[in-house]
Amino acid sequence: MREDRRTDLAEGPDRRGGWSETATRRRIVLLMLILGQTWLACDFMVRGVLPYHAQQPLELAILCVFAILFAWISAGFWTALAGFATLSTGRDRFAITRTIRPEARASDIPAVARTAVVMPICNEDVARVFAGLRATYESLAATGAGDRFDFFILSDSTDPDTRVDEHAAWFELCRAVNGFGRVFYRWRKHRIKRKSGNIGDFCRRWGRNYRYMVVLDADSVMSGECLTQLVLLAEANPGTGIIQTVPHAAGRDTFYARVQQFASAAYGPVFTAGLHYWQLGESHYWGHNAIIRVAPFIRHCGLGRIGGREILSHDFVEAALMRRAGWSVWVAYDLAGSYEEVPPNLIDELSRDRRWCQGNLMNLRLFLMKGLQPAHRAVFITGVMAYLSAPLWLLALILATALVVVQALTLPQYFVQPFQLFPLWPEWRPERAIALLSITFGVLFLPKILASLLVQAQGFGGRARLALSVMVECVLSALLAPVRMLFHSQFVLASLLGRAVRWRSPARSDARTDWTQALRRHGVHTMIGIAWTGLVWRFDPQFLPWLLPIVGAFMLSVPLSVFTSHAGAGRVLRRLGLFVIPEEVQTPPVLAATRRYLREATPGRGIVAAVVDPIVNAVTSAHGRGRQSPNVARLDRRALVERALDHGIDTLPKDERAALIADPEALARLHSALSRRDAHPSWHQAREDSFAQSDRAVPLRHAFGTELSRSPIRATGD
Repeated sequence: MREDRRTDLAEGPDRRGGWSETATRRRIVLLMLILGQTWLACDFMVRGVLPYHAQQPLELAILCVFAILFAWISAGFWTALAGFATLSTGRDRFAITRTIRPEARASDIPAVARTAVVMPICNEDVARVFAGLRATYESLAATGAGDRFDFFILSDSTDPDTRVDEHAAWFELCRAVNGFGRVFYRWRKHRIKRKSGNIGDFCRRWGRNYRYMVVLDADSVMSGECLTQLVLLAEANPGTGIIQTVPHAAGRDTFYARVQQFASAAYGPVFTAGLHYWQLGESHYWGHNAIIRVAPFIRHCGLGRIGGREILSHDFVEAALMRRAGWSVWVAYDLAGSYEEVPPNLIDELSRDRRWCQGNLMNLRLFLMKGLQPAHRAVFITGVMAYLSAPLWLLALILATALVVVQALTLPQYFVQPFQLFPLWPEWRPERAIALLSITFGVLFLPKILASLLVQAQGFGGRARLALSVMVECVLSALLAPVRMLFHSQFVLASLLGRAVRWRSPARSDARTDWTQALRRHGVHTMIGIAWTGLVWRFDPQFLPWLLPIVGAFMLSVPLSVFTSHAGAGRVLRRLGLFVIPEEVQTPPVLAATRRYLREATPGRGIVAAVVDPIVNAVTSAHGRGRQSPNVARLDRRALVERALDHGIDTLPKDERAALIADPEALARLHSALSRRDAHPSWHQAREDSFAQSDRAVPLRHAFGTELSRSPIRATGD
């Protein structure tokens, strides 16, 4: 990371806003609340649970780990309570959404405040990407401010078939919404720094043309009202560098995803409002569904490497760098119209968590970076603790089990310190242990109860169904927490050992987990649960009821993972009115349009379409290199075309298919050769499929004439 040599790194106009002193006071109060509550819980632990009152090394280790873990959950508890107080009173003088007039309209956006809506993608579900993008574009156009925005699809896709489908989908989108000259597509040949590199490349090439950019993920959908409100907020707050929305999870049908969507909708508002209460203008940035002021982002948020490795969780770092430069970062927690999707099953969620875990652990090295604000140093710590808490919890369980075994195998010790005059009698007070358990349950579950009370009349299927949904969600989360603990512990260990993680695009559909996959991922954990149960039963059966919720979850992990991945079970729950979210009671138009366009989407045909379909052939050729090849390359091209004709396109390796779609002349030769000579039988069915879709044909001059020639991304593949 390049360090700025100036002593004063803060240059932005909001170096110390009027909210800074309030934020400092609130954070001091938060720290005192966490420390006080943790001290009380540790006192109950020492006096009621630990037999020798933490006078033995093993008990002292248990107490230390317990203190760290309880402080962690205490921070979440007080954050939720702050959010509950904020939302229930409706009084938040620092809410950034209150900085614009209620009567402000999209037409108030000045012509110079141009905004780029950028969507980086990499080997994604093409139909889902462009369905959401079209719905967003049309919703924005309906506000009357569409001329202030341009859309950019920034592709890092490596699969040739996916790239061709992206070309075809881009053209279909532009034709459907008359978006030529407004919706641009670009493919990067060199995937440097993944998503952050893709955004950085856009900023270097076209950032100077825009005052703002709104970053979307492949599963993001935003209403036009939300987009225009973001621009109005940014215009009203010239010292703000980033405004992050809170995306609402919607669009999934599996049991697991429906529970996660419900939890996000029911509990999420109190936690995000609470985060805003403590952070104010030094908030999180989650990497998508946010508006960014382009000029300071280009100047101050360029990312280097950490220990020779690329920064993975770039969003937290970019927010910290933006604030270090004096620009505030806010969360618009009460702004509607921002949506995303959640993983469809537990295994897909854990695959995502593995990437996030490695990225957050890497960011800890930036904790002491010069000029960072304390709030963003705390953000780095919380990002690490989100995953480090798992091995700490596992360590606490192992230490507790070890204590049970030691007590069963050894005689009681009454003199535990040198020159001790009086014996220390082992003591266990059940009433204090139960009190500590009650405190812990209150810290974990009271925020959920308060949140459900707050939203009981806001479209969750009625009070009775809401209460039942909360109860089932609490049980399911209690069963899944130990399973996540084992996986997260494994991820932390792998990251500390330097094992690299492949960042693949997550599933964008209701993917189901089969029994073989579940056994492969959870089988070892099931055996751990059985062995742990047997060990405790052997030495102290009385300890087993306290441990059973943990080891029982291990043993149930395989059927739990399979059952919760079923979309059928999720649909049954929806018909019963359970885990219903407001977006299902009254579907927002932008989400309804996304689903409609996804149902109507033509299945992608990959590179075959680039050969047999005249339109896709022209689109793909326009995005090829278009450079004159030397004689040797011409010979290779002819050989490539002949192999494709004689043996079918599927026989070509991936690199040759990629070379084919990047070469307009080779595509033209292959396309014309099909009408002049016999070819592999696979081409006949491909041509029939192409003729069946011939109603898409439009004059190519309209598509690739004046409109495309104005595009800054025209015929570029590098």
